[in-house]
Amino acid sequence: MTAARKPREAAPSVDIQIASPLWDAQPLAEQTARGAVAAAAVALSTGGGEVSIVLTDDASIRALNRDWRGIDKPTNVLSFPAPQTPGTEKMFGDIVIAYETLARECHEEDRVFLHHLSHLTVHGFLHLIGYDHQTDSEADAMEALESKIMIAMRLPDPYFGRELVRGDH
Repeated sequence: MTAARKPREAAPSVDIQIASPLWDAQPLAEQTARGAVAAAAVALSTGGGEVSIVLTDDASIRALNRDWRGIDKPTNVLSFPAPQTPGTEKMFGDIVIAYETLARECHEEDRVFLHHLSHLTVHGFLHLIGYDHQTDSEADAMEALESKIMIAMRLPDPYFGRELVRGDH
């Protein structure tokens, strides 16, 4: 007799909008972002739902950062959790990632572009489901999850051997 298998939870559907031609240089970006959301959802048992990802540039993310957070500079990733409406399919929210900032961080920190894209997507997804890094203990918990998910994807731990400056995401 074999044990009954638990049905695998569906990963969220991922809608990706490429809002900058800079992303043409990374033809695997969409596949990479989808895989990162799926891995995070499996690790955290979030089940189905929907996530929207916008792959954009520094100018666009700078405007969003200024308008929504009052910080007039580009950043690598922004997350916008969606309000939940009972009785409807779960919409996690939007993740926005800036090409130039991601590429610059890869150059400065000797990271592989698609690995860093995976990390920023995971980081953004964790924000969508309620994780934050406003305090050291929140940051420690969030970073531990990011490391766990990245390792599960067989990618480098983004924090291994790195002295993190709080607030760099």
